[in-house]
Amino acid sequence: MSQQPDKQQFLASAERVITIESDAVKQLKSQLNDDFVTACQRLLDCQGKVVVIGMGKSGHIGGKMAATLASTGTPAFFVHPAEASHGDLGMIEERDVVIALSNSGETHEVTSLIPVIKRRNIPLISITSNPSSSLAKASMVHLTVKVSQEACPHNLAPTASTTAVLALGDAIAVTLLEAKGFTPDDFALSHPGGSLGKRLLLQVEDLMHTAENFPTVTPGTPIKDALLEMTDKRLGMTAVLDANQNLLGIFTDGDLRRAFEKGVDVNAIIEQVMTRGGKTITADALAVDAFGLMEQNSITCLIVVGDDNKPLGAVHMHDLLKAGVV
Repeated sequence: MSQQPDKQQFLASAERVITIESDAVKQLKSQLNDDFVTACQRLLDCQGKVVVIGMGKSGHIGGKMAATLASTGTPAFFVHPAEASHGDLGMIEERDVVIALSNSGETHEVTSLIPVIKRRNIPLISITSNPSSSLAKASMVHLTVKVSQEACPHNLAPTASTTAVLALGDAIAVTLLEAKGFTPDDFALSHPGGSLGKRLLLQVEDLMHTAENFPTVTPGTPIKDALLEMTDKRLGMTAVLDANQNLLGIFTDGDLRRAFEKGVDVNAIIEQVMTRGGKTITADALAVDAFGLMEQNSITCLIVVGDDNKPLGAVHMHDLLKAGVV
């Protein structure tokens, strides 16, 4: 029975794997050449979609590559080569570009698709470790990804090689992203769910309280009446507006506490205790920017104003938290 490894052996194994795989990625830079440029240009010119195929571990890497391309502005999807030969080839059109992954370049499920791809005149880009392989020779463009050793101690399990191909896939995706001028707004459109989409898409106007839900009082309103307005609208504040609906200030629960500490009577008018001015934000600002402004000024609410600087409503920290903006 083999001896159980100790803590140091676990760490040593992990460090060895990370060193081998990081070296494999570093070696990629020396393998970049005009073929990489040609491949990227071909993908940039693609009028259809990028179709990635691969078997086994290469297939898993291919799935991730397709997903990264699709989320960064290059329409793409993954097709399993075994399924492709049983009908899924119908997903591929002449205007598409195929990226085929195979470490050896001789994977039967992948190479068996070559005749159909060639007959339909679909551009084929391959990524293998062997530029003399069947797949490489049949390709319009071939990218070599060769590693000196796998992280597997038997040099058998695809480890460093798949990591290197994964990095090359990211390099392709980001290169195309930059070439297309893909922006954070574009990114948000393909990531509407989760906190990422909310940070990039949600605007203040999507969350703000308006009309009957927006607490307002006049400068001559007694504190006790302002409290009723604040309690009714549940924002912990009220805007103070003049007769022309211009913003004069804001009265918050913090202002109330400070007023009571000074012995101010509840019948005193708001003008005597309000915070003049107040922090504002426009309705078309990003919700995440509203959070930053609140955090920067240690406040929990902002008055939302229009182009004429007149108040339109208010947005509260609770609204941002509930929406998952932060």
